[in-house]
Amino acid sequence: MKSRPYFALACFLAASLGAGFQTFAQQPNPAVASLQARPSPEWLKSGTIYQIFVRSFSPSGDLNGVTARLDDLHKLGVNILWLMPIHPYGQVKKKGSLGSPYAVRDYYAIDPALGTKDDLHRLVQEAHKRQMKVIIDMVANHTSWDSVMMAHPEFYKKDKEGHVTYPYDWTDVAALDYSNPKLRRYMTDVLLYWVKDFDLDGYRCDAAAEVPTDFWEQARKELDQAKPDIIMLAEAQKPDLLRSAFDIDYAWPMLHTVDDIEMNGEPATKVRDTIEQQDALFPRGALHMRMSDDHDELRATTRYGFPGAIAASALMFTLNGTPLIYDGMEVGDSTQSRDPALFEPQKIFWSAEKWHPDYPKFYALMTSLRREHPALQQGATIWLHNSDEQHVVTYLRHAAGEEFLVAINLSNTPFRGSVEAAGNWKEIELPVSKPEPEAVPFISLNAFEARIFQKQAQ
Repeated sequence: MKSRPYFALACFLAASLGAGFQTFAQQPNPAVASLQARPSPEWLKSGTIYQIFVRSFSPSGDLNGVTARLDDLHKLGVNILWLMPIHPYGQVKKKGSLGSPYAVRDYYAIDPALGTKDDLHRLVQEAHKRQMKVIIDMVANHTSWDSVMMAHPEFYKKDKEGHVTYPYDWTDVAALDYSNPKLRRYMTDVLLYWVKDFDLDGYRCDAAAEVPTDFWEQARKELDQAKPDIIMLAEAQKPDLLRSAFDIDYAWPMLHTVDDIEMNGEPATKVRDTIEQQDALFPRGALHMRMSDDHDELRATTRYGFPGAIAASALMFTLNGTPLIYDGMEVGDSTQSRDPALFEPQKIFWSAEKWHPDYPKFYALMTSLRREHPALQQGATIWLHNSDEQHVVTYLRHAAGEEFLVAINLSNTPFRGSVEAAGNWKEIELPVSKPEPEAVPFISLNAFEARIFQKQAQ
């Protein structure tokens, strides 16, 4: 879930984009920005996250359906599997025919429609055999109205009449009250339970900025004692969360920057502006999840068209941070958008691969490139001028004696021009692009095309 806007105009703009809205106009806090971000494990910094909506992912729509496809995911090259909420869904005041996975009825249970605890044990064990990590969604800000926790009304926020209330316009959930120490203990014990009993590798924490930072910081200390090598992914853009509680957060500003460029014709230079603005806000070395597609958005193929979706993915995979693949994205699925798909029985259209056979090859290549080359993980980014910066973004990624040049056309205007780069470069052939017989600094880019070059020894 995303934080909802506070102004009617912002609400309208958010709805018109088909996604939730969060404002990103934050003022730098030198006390936070001067700190070093929490160190994260190498498997996160070099990896790729794959988001799984369990009930839509397979024909069976359960945990065993995910386990059955672990070899496919391993072949794709992803190494971190994020399972969207696996707990029982609330039925009181529910959205749609099935209800929202983010309206949790019991934090200690698995929805029977998704399987059993033995099924989850098996999934985690099989993923670990393939050197893949498994994290699950933790919805700590709110519960369903029929939650087992309603037996403790003191755990919930109240309106001025003393009735349990809900956050923002999320009428299907009830807001938890973290001023209550007993609630904090309950939720910390929940976090410890899944890590200890199922050997999970961490959490993606929904609406993390809505929960007090000091709760996360204290809970993280206990989690680190239980299993030191876990990760915590915050669905948030709140700099102090990356101080010591979380390893990584959402790069929403970059997602919406790409929306502005590809959908509204804003200049491609906004990519650099956004990176520099975020660098000024966050602790040094902060890690952000780069995504162009997830369950809160209209699918990238819907927002940008199919070529534009690939251009956006090329950007997310070659910027610093850790990229996300939302399930079905790798075959060009266009069905798993935000509501109503989140609340209805809708399956991923895996047969879309027939029409986009290069998509799986593209994503497999991009995950492999990042994994094998430190420069494309957390290497330095050097921005390069080109002869059409309204439409094209060009930059170097540099680390450990290797260097890559990335050129991406974020518009439907073909590019024939130059980039300010010297040296001898060899193109990495992408399945969705056709190499041209030309040499840097002169390059060509079709509409929404990306090209990547690796520097060669002189």
